[in-house]
Amino acid sequence: MSRSAHPAGPRHADVLPEGHYAGPPADLNQLDPKVWARTVRRDEDGLITVGGLTVAQLAEQVGTPAYILDEADFRARCRAWVDAFGSDADVFYAGKAFLSRAVVRWLHEEGLNLDVCSGGELATALSAGMPAERIAFHGNNKSEDEIRRAVTEGVGRIVLDSFQEIVRVAHIAQSLGKRQRVQIRVTVGVEAHTHEFIATAHEDQKFGIALAGGQAAEAVRRALRLDGLELIGIHSHIGSQIFDMAGFEVSARRVVQLLAEVRDEHGVELPEIDLGGGLGIAYTSADDPREPHHIAKALKEIVGRECEAAGLATPRISVEPGRAIVGPTAFTLYEVGTVKPLEGLRTYVSVDGGMSDNIRTALYDAEYSVALASRTSDAEPMLSRVVGKHCESGDIVVRDAFLPADVAPGDLLAVPATGAYCRSMANNYNHALRPPVVAVRDGEARVIVRRETEEDLLRLDVG
Repeated sequence: MSRSAHPAGPRHADVLPEGHYAGPPADLNQLDPKVWARTVRRDEDGLITVGGLTVAQLAEQVGTPAYILDEADFRARCRAWVDAFGSDADVFYAGKAFLSRAVVRWLHEEGLNLDVCSGGELATALSAGMPAERIAFHGNNKSEDEIRRAVTEGVGRIVLDSFQEIVRVAHIAQSLGKRQRVQIRVTVGVEAHTHEFIATAHEDQKFGIALAGGQAAEAVRRALRLDGLELIGIHSHIGSQIFDMAGFEVSARRVVQLLAEVRDEHGVELPEIDLGGGLGIAYTSADDPREPHHIAKALKEIVGRECEAAGLATPRISVEPGRAIVGPTAFTLYEVGTVKPLEGLRTYVSVDGGMSDNIRTALYDAEYSVALASRTSDAEPMLSRVVGKHCESGDIVVRDAFLPADVAPGDLLAVPATGAYCRSMANNYNHALRPPVVAVRDGEARVIVRRETEEDLLRLDVG
């Protein structure tokens, strides 16, 4: 199914039909722990705090907008995933969600591997000391330079995404006198219950080699014949922001069937399968994500059951959580600039950021929560739309939310669950300066990605 729209964009300001949005929460000042990072609280003065610092202190130190990341929460989520899957599986953090050198060091210290999908992500990983053998390299169109560097550095696996790439990686590896460990990414025909643009395992999209028509089986045959490749397994990824395990069950069944075909035809039992990532997080109180130990138990049972039925030894499982680790650990802190009531509709609350620091609402119709962060309020709830400062009607941060009716310029707002993809997809629309990422832990704030400056923008403009 495709989505079409007027070239100028959808009519974002259409009046919502009655009942489209849920009513206001019982207490606008309450923070749902499912949505916020683990150390987030309100103090006795009503200010939101994280890691022992208030949002007022953070705004004074680093300004707004800013991504505020709870380091203790990030590390705890890393440990939860590693503990859930145990020593007989591998957890690869998906760097595309958010990557910096500090994050790479945290991953290394907490025992995770790292999945990268570009030369820039690989460079960041290597510069921060991640051992190359713990890196997987993804991507549907890796350049020869990217492949050559990955092979030269000794990355633990390259995920092959096309027939051309099978030959390309084999040739480069052989020319360097190496045998590169690889997996083949297959599209298993499972369309996850997610947005069209982030569902990645149905046939009509750019990723992977289809199981249909024997294409994946042919890819395996070719990879097994090439001296420059060591085929270690099959990779599958069915989408993003998924809550239902049914898609993983169907995907695992089809991947195991392919493993059985490989054994029967080539006498080889491939030792690994990677089931990808894509597990969802709570952006609003209505979302109900699963905990890592539930996910690990379900995936291991699914794979074990299917392998037993096929008479195969259970392969080593890999998973690739990115959003599920970093997404809930951060919120974006904004300052309110203008408040514009529209009689009978809603109130537009404009903040000092927008689609340059969070494009997901415009791109995916993503839903977010928002809270008045710099104080509590007993005012009546007000149907609001939190918008940015860009010259675009689709510049929406939170499409429909309830804020106190006394929200005013100078107030601080916090939008939770912005750790994944917001900074990664940040842009310079209207020459906006990308915000900093600030790690907070034990009462200390540390900038791990600094705010862009006008000098940064002009440095790239060679005139």
